[in-house]
Amino acid sequence: MEEQQRAMEVLRSHLTRVRIPEPSTRIYKQECCISFDSPRSEGGLFVDLNSFTAYGRDYVTWNYQKNGNPVYLNIKEVPKPESDNRPRKKPTLLAIGLEGGFDAKQQDYEEIYSIVILPEFLSLPFPNVDLPEKVRLSVEAVLASVGAERKEQVAAWTADKKKVSPFAHSLPQLDNGVLVPPSGWKCSKCEKTENLWLNLTDGVILCGRRNWDGTGGNNHAVEHFNATNYPLAVKLGTITSDLENADVYSYPEDETVEDPFLAQHLAHFGIDFSSLKKTEMTTAERELDQNVNFDWNRIQENDKHLEPLFGPGYTGLINLGNSCYLASVVQMIFATRDFQLRYYENLNLDDAFQLAPADPTLDLNTQMTKLAHGLLSGKYSAPEKQVSEKDVAEGGTEKLVQNGISPRMFKSLIGAGHPEFATSRQQDALEFFQHLIEQVERSNSANPSEDPSRCFNFVVEEKIMCSASGKVKYTKKIDNVLSLNIPLSAAVNKGEVAIMEKTKAQKLPGEKGGKEDYVRPRVPLSACLESFCASEAVQDFYSSAIRGRTTAIKTAGLATFPEYLVLHMRKFTLEAGWVPKKLDVFIDVPDIVDISYMRSKGLQPGEEVLPETDGSPAADEMIVSKLMEMGFSRNHCEKAAINTSNTGLEPAMNWLLSHLDDPDIDTPLITKTDQNAQPVDEDLVTTLIGFGFHGNLARKALRETNGDVERAAEWIFSHSEEANSADMDISSGSNATGGVDKVLPDGPGKYKLLGFVSHMGTSTQSGHYVVHIRKDGRWVIFNDCKVAVSSDPPKDMGYLYFFQRIHS
Repeated sequence: MEEQQRAMEVLRSHLTRVRIPEPSTRIYKQECCISFDSPRSEGGLFVDLNSFTAYGRDYVTWNYQKNGNPVYLNIKEVPKPESDNRPRKKPTLLAIGLEGGFDAKQQDYEEIYSIVILPEFLSLPFPNVDLPEKVRLSVEAVLASVGAERKEQVAAWTADKKKVSPFAHSLPQLDNGVLVPPSGWKCSKCEKTENLWLNLTDGVILCGRRNWDGTGGNNHAVEHFNATNYPLAVKLGTITSDLENADVYSYPEDETVEDPFLAQHLAHFGIDFSSLKKTEMTTAERELDQNVNFDWNRIQENDKHLEPLFGPGYTGLINLGNSCYLASVVQMIFATRDFQLRYYENLNLDDAFQLAPADPTLDLNTQMTKLAHGLLSGKYSAPEKQVSEKDVAEGGTEKLVQNGISPRMFKSLIGAGHPEFATSRQQDALEFFQHLIEQVERSNSANPSEDPSRCFNFVVEEKIMCSASGKVKYTKKIDNVLSLNIPLSAAVNKGEVAIMEKTKAQKLPGEKGGKEDYVRPRVPLSACLESFCASEAVQDFYSSAIRGRTTAIKTAGLATFPEYLVLHMRKFTLEAGWVPKKLDVFIDVPDIVDISYMRSKGLQPGEEVLPETDGSPAADEMIVSKLMEMGFSRNHCEKAAINTSNTGLEPAMNWLLSHLDDPDIDTPLITKTDQNAQPVDEDLVTTLIGFGFHGNLARKALRETNGDVERAAEWIFSHSEEANSADMDISSGSNATGGVDKVLPDGPGKYKLLGFVSHMGTSTQSGHYVVHIRKDGRWVIFNDCKVAVSSDPPKDMGYLYFFQRIHS
């Protein structure tokens, strides 16, 4: 009693340090800002009643010492006794935690609150009638708020809720007398009787798209849209009295949509939906069915007994709902020494917190350090629970599992302001990797030597030789991923594939083959690498040597070799009509690769450089006019032509599409002559040279950033393509490599496979990602929060491969 009285007296003396939050105040109450402690951790979570940031028991003292805030709301969650022994049901929906979806039953917890005053950790229970009014109002506001950490909690495998199609409101329907019977449907252009779609404008019944394995339809429905532009179709066999579950597809929007007028649209063709029965799977249900197919089982190693792993470096990441792309990439980059050193071994949590701004949740350096310590320390990787006694009694094997850590705060920060990564939709792991690397690079721009993202960077050198004059032009750009085409013509089993295709073509309509009959092309990785270096003819190349158009030969190589080589397999391509397709192919990937032969040598003795026409870059007018016909401005088109060295329409288009969001895209084009006329402070140039940059490159960066050194250093890395093409000009020397090369890692071209990210599904915007990493001499699978020894890593099914340099 005396202790509580003393605690109350101390609390009253600190009332000036207590705030009542406004409705707009960001309140953290579910996760520590600098660790992954939660209300369920030992000691619970401490919410600062002044800043409303939260801290675990081991870290709250740091906040007190830094900010001087002594009053905290302590939130503890303790398990309630389990009482539910219901048997698990087989999932029927593509969702987690929803009725009919995957079982996501979790332990129930009871919350216990108290007021704690530092530094002595004096405690008062809450609720408490003796508490000062200001404290009571502050705590009640915290408890009533939705935590700032809270994001989407239901982990859905489907995309976001179906959108209402704008085409549904004014859908034209032809008065052509078509009446659709309640059954007995058949494609009007072939013999298909399954996967049939009713066009809601003219009532024509046609088959759907052909799948990779020959099943599905013959593409007649999509071909009908291409010919007529009739936008909406409904899948026959999915129409029941519950119209919300009917599968309506919008071809212009290229996605499943909601048609709020579906009942009257069906009635137009004499369809009484109330009497129809479900006979076909919807698109989402078909995606659910993929969970048990060959790819998913093999990549996740579902058919094997996997030994779970615990301890430092073996911490899983909880799926927040379509966040497996993030988990796979994060696990992979923290398997590299550069990221381990930068955010774990050379930076402890306390130092990162002291360097952080007032709100550490908005600081990438703090959150990357928090993530590194969460994954690598082993603190959150201890066995947490076992399979229930009931499962063991029924013959199941007792298994230890880990809960993993939730990257919710990190995901919120790294996705802030991004149109895709800020959502809960599935994303492309490649795009996220490059986005994350870009953000890390920016956060380390003031100290480039400490930037761990440099370990992935390398310089690509392209050589263009004019066929008419024999003269050459060299350009360079920095990249962090080597994107490789997959030459199916190089498959080592072309004969078996040809036999399979012939057998499939001879099957009768409606006759299906088993999955064991399907043969995938198997392409060696070496063929993909050789394809990157192969010569390519450039048509209609404008040659300044002959002042006219001719053919040029383009080749590419690497001017530097990165510490970690990332290979992207271009499995996703676009067919006619911009229809995405995933190549169904195996890649034979060895454990060791040697890319020494890919080293570019720069300007060679005897080679003559293509002349500049007037001392300044000039855009090819044909390329500019073609782009302008597509609706782009002249300034944009000229920049695209110049930054791709006038090599053709397609490279210029690709450059423009990838740079439309650049903040300086609308800045008027400045010629090299005009730019070089701008004065530069040579002291600032010397400062950048001290960072390792070439003098000419430093001057260009300073001109682009109005003499701001920090922004200039950032500009060099974030505008590497423009910097290299303009200032890394090697025409004046025989083997000059330019300024940026000197600050990038380089070394031998022999690498060992460190890990690979695999994708399951037909699109990068759906499906599932997992990553396999070589750790401590064995392969380990990281499948969200599941971490286990991999007995048979599917190295031939990777999407991104990460190789580590072998140092002799």
